[in-house]
Amino acid sequence: MRRRLPALTVAVTTVLALLLTGCSGEGGTDADGAIRLSFQSLAWQKESVDANEQLVREWNAAHPDIQVDYVQGSWDNVHDQLLTSFEGGEAPDIIHDASDDLADFAYGGYLADLRTLLPDRLTGDIPQQSWATTTFGDGVYGVPFLQEPKVLIANTKILESSGVRIPTPEKPWSWPEFRQVTEKLTKKGTYGVAWPLKEPVSVTLNLGLSTGGTLFHRGADGKVTIRFDEGDRVMPDTVRDQVNADGSAARSALGMGGSDTLPGFFGGKYAMVPLGFSYRQQVVEQAPEGFEWAVLPAPAGSAGPAQGVSPQTLSVAEESPHKKEAVRFIDFLLRPANMVRLARGDWMLPTGTEALADPALHTEENGWATGTALARGLRPAPAQSVRGYPEWKDKVATPALQEYYSGAIGTEELKKRLVDDGNRVLARYQR
Repeated sequence: MRRRLPALTVAVTTVLALLLTGCSGEGGTDADGAIRLSFQSLAWQKESVDANEQLVREWNAAHPDIQVDYVQGSWDNVHDQLLTSFEGGEAPDIIHDASDDLADFAYGGYLADLRTLLPDRLTGDIPQQSWATTTFGDGVYGVPFLQEPKVLIANTKILESSGVRIPTPEKPWSWPEFRQVTEKLTKKGTYGVAWPLKEPVSVTLNLGLSTGGTLFHRGADGKVTIRFDEGDRVMPDTVRDQVNADGSAARSALGMGGSDTLPGFFGGKYAMVPLGFSYRQQVVEQAPEGFEWAVLPAPAGSAGPAQGVSPQTLSVAEESPHKKEAVRFIDFLLRPANMVRLARGDWMLPTGTEALADPALHTEENGWATGTALARGLRPAPAQSVRGYPEWKDKVATPALQEYYSGAIGTEELKKRLVDDGNRVLARYQR
């Protein structure tokens, strides 16, 4: 979940912070000889910022010879800000980002290959499917540590009064059943579901994994091409039919972000909203007194409750003169107990198996147990390592999917634009 902040304010704050703390390109040592590392964090929720800052203080107290400076970054402009800092030789030593933002930096030589630096404890604790999200070519360019499934946040009163079957992680709704349920939940003044699809690409790709959709296919030569197969159609076809044929999904929500749907959800306008797991914090903070809600698994298809995710990551700048020390700090930050603290602060799930087993993440309160049960089905997002994906997403897929969901274009036109136009974009990056 990413909060939008004024871009100019964020940029100025980040630049000033980097100048004040010093970065890897400026030597990285104090007058007394202590190594100084800069850690740019993208934490933004108070609980998450507090957890990160407290862990930095604990590290600094125990390691007087290796001091870490906390630098506040922002999800809003992190890609451009990092690119500028890399090119200017002022990159933070330790970089917080998301795995789907790493490909260009990894292939561009800006991030350190961590394979020979990571301790066995850390590599063994995080499953291979998570490591796959930060593996580009033969190198590993980040440590995946937080992830979140897409879930359904449901109005308990509306759901229970309807008599529909309540899904569980072990037996989620199928996509056809989900469509039927949203029709049954739709009454005068209430839609069965609101799909916030202002940014439709990642949710379409990630939920498509449950029906065998992958869209991107890598050939024996290593090059990626796009196909729009039957499995890719199930999720977008369901949403389009809910909006345009059934009237069970609110058309007005298609242009919304996730937070925009919450007032209508609290007011009974929507029975359910598909949201990232971390949105639970906003529900807890903003729901009116007495409002009852539940966390349900997203619909599943032939591949079961599989979903694509792009975990949050910690990387080390290639230009950092203190890579070993930076990885030592990452290892400390991601000890199982600390990873739990970070996960709870961000209302997300840890990637580490030991942290994920912590009883604090298996309580029924606020749906923690449901999310934890879904962790085994999380897979690397389909476009994780595809070069040219950002351009394809912005110039081709986003407008095409927006028009498709609204009913402005049909399936064949959607396929033509995603595949034909999309492959032309990817080809430029794979020459």
